[in-house]
Amino acid sequence: MSNGTLASFLFRGPKPSWNQRTRIAIGIARGLFYLHEDCSTTQIIHCDIKPQNVLLDDCHNARISDFGMAKILGLSQTHNSSSSNKTSIRGTKGYIAPEWFRSSSSTTITTKVDVYSYGVMLLEIVSCRRNEIDLVDLVYECYNNERLEDLVENDIEAMDEIEMVERFVKVGLWCLNEDPSKRPSMKMVLLMLEGIVVVSSPSTSPAYSSYSSSSNT
Repeated sequence: MSNGTLASFLFRGPKPSWNQRTRIAIGIARGLFYLHEDCSTTQIIHCDIKPQNVLLDDCHNARISDFGMAKILGLSQTHNSSSSNKTSIRGTKGYIAPEWFRSSSSTTITTKVDVYSYGVMLLEIVSCRRNEIDLVDLVYECYNNERLEDLVENDIEAMDEIEMVERFVKVGLWCLNEDPSKRPSMKMVLLMLEGIVVVSSPSTSPAYSSYSSSSNT
């Protein structure tokens, strides 16, 4: 793709505009919704959502890439927890959902692992900060203390859209819920990002610990 990866776009040059970042975030959400719910005969769980696996075209439209770790389920498999739904840990440190670590053997795979990864990436998109040790803590602290301006400092466009910043942050925090069943579906994520559905305040602090930190480039 002509504009490289989302990682390069966010972290290696001038800060992208708030409008560009929101369009990209919504585009990725739309792509994941398609993979999870809108394919006619299969459900595709990517298992490695991160900025390095999002490519940008000439118009900075987002394209999800690298399906090497993806899990493809038939429609009948999406409604049960059979052994065919189970798999060992997949993904990249910093974006791996906590449920992967609750079993010593294998985990029943659901779309909510992608939702968690998307939540981490959404906070990176909002803040233009890499997902390093303290990013999620920083975002939650700024949100909880009503200091979201600190998260987007020196970003005049984002400051002018601080209510939208808050909406995106709340969606990201919901995606990081410790309990997969309380994370929204990607369809709901899309509706909340677009302002069609009101986003309630996250009920708990996000699931995040040492296995969630990353120093990816």
